[in-house]
Amino acid sequence: MAKLRFILYFFLAAATTASFEVPRLTMYDPRYASHHLAGGQALALPAATEDFESHFYDQTLDHFNYLPESYVTFRQRYVVNSKHWGGPGAPIFAYLGAEAPLTHNFSAAGSFLIDIAPSFNALLLYIEHRYYGDSIPFGSREEVFGNSSMLGYMNSQQAIADYAEIILHIKDQFNASDSPVIVVGGSYGGMLATWFRLKYPHLAIGALASSAPILYFDDITPQDAYLNAVTKDFRDASETCYQTIKKSWAEIDEIASKPDGLSTLARKFKTCAPLKDSTSLTDQLEGLYASAAQYNAPPSYPVTQVCTAIDGPGPNNDTLGRIFAGVVAYYGKKPCYINKPTQPTETYGGWDWQTCSEMVMPMGYGNDTMFGSKGAFNLTEFSNECRKKYGVAPRPHWVTTYYGGHSIKRILKRFGSNIIFSNGLKDPYSRGGVLENISDSIHAIYTANGSHCLDLGASNVTDPEWLIAQRKEEIHIVHGWLTTYYKDLQAV
Repeated sequence: MAKLRFILYFFLAAATTASFEVPRLTMYDPRYASHHLAGGQALALPAATEDFESHFYDQTLDHFNYLPESYVTFRQRYVVNSKHWGGPGAPIFAYLGAEAPLTHNFSAAGSFLIDIAPSFNALLLYIEHRYYGDSIPFGSREEVFGNSSMLGYMNSQQAIADYAEIILHIKDQFNASDSPVIVVGGSYGGMLATWFRLKYPHLAIGALASSAPILYFDDITPQDAYLNAVTKDFRDASETCYQTIKKSWAEIDEIASKPDGLSTLARKFKTCAPLKDSTSLTDQLEGLYASAAQYNAPPSYPVTQVCTAIDGPGPNNDTLGRIFAGVVAYYGKKPCYINKPTQPTETYGGWDWQTCSEMVMPMGYGNDTMFGSKGAFNLTEFSNECRKKYGVAPRPHWVTTYYGGHSIKRILKRFGSNIIFSNGLKDPYSRGGVLENISDSIHAIYTANGSHCLDLGASNVTDPEWLIAQRKEEIHIVHGWLTTYYKDLQAV
């Protein structure tokens, strides 16, 4: 298996000293990633598990070739909940799995669909992404993730073709040929939902894409937009916190340059293993701040937690003592914090492959972030790193070639319809999202204080009014799509 580099559950998307390590497009806070069990083991489904039936579909390995090996099949997992379904003709909500075993996505985002299914009399369908969880072609996970020829069938085009086959299979199984389908996804899954609606409009009448940074490719979004957003989140929370973080990097480098400096840093930050260089510390601190911003959700608001600790009184009031207080506030009291051992899973290997092939999202440092100017994304160095790991070079322009993205407002105004792009502006990935309405049926709904995929979570009594309003608007739009669909159906 190719050697993977793990930093705070972040994937290596730019393995150079001059570029930021792209956070995974996962929907859930990586502090809880201990739930990612090794070997693709499934998490328990939410309450009322008897309502969820797990099945496997014999999926085509290669949808786009007619070579003999293209006809090989593998078992792809999907889950159905028909408890509230109104029968043939009633809607189907299809949740498109992303870069994790289905039940990880399911438990993180399925709750929104569970909440709204009764009012729509909807059948719920959750489909696992190929190469994740129990949907591994070629059998052996270890063999697959050590072989680029086997990984070559893992990409978004194959994934949405998988979803098309399974949706047709479900409509046949449930005698639901006239049932309208709404596809739903968050983060990378939100990208897939968008692209599915554009590529398969005959199968899905609409798409809800939460926190989908479909514009973070090529040069559409500035490379430093993500880290600028992280910086803004921290600066909005506390100017002194922002200033402390900003000056901490130079202090870390200064201490590291001294004799026994790495040992001093290891003691200050209670590392789980000795530091071999200061980069291993600074990378993980960068990851912590990015993660806190990306998942800066109510009621805890991790950025506020970290900054309150950094600004607060304590026995260690020097800069690095304050920084460590922020680390403890984020993770809670632990025996150690930095260089923690990690357990590789197919989730990590899969997304690392995807970012080294088609999902090339260039992220670099700008001059106006709290991270200092460390340089722009270097495609040459990135490509060389991917070649070393997988023997193949990334295709950095393929996503925009195949799905589009440039001049999206002008193009989709005439070409697309029935898509909701939802975002929370506290989420740094929102900078690569669609934040303006494109047409009367392609909506951009965002909240100033929302975080990554927050709207797809379960409703809670602690939900702020702005989050409740965002979900209500999404539901209203979906109702409108369905009303139009049924009128058109009757008119045929």
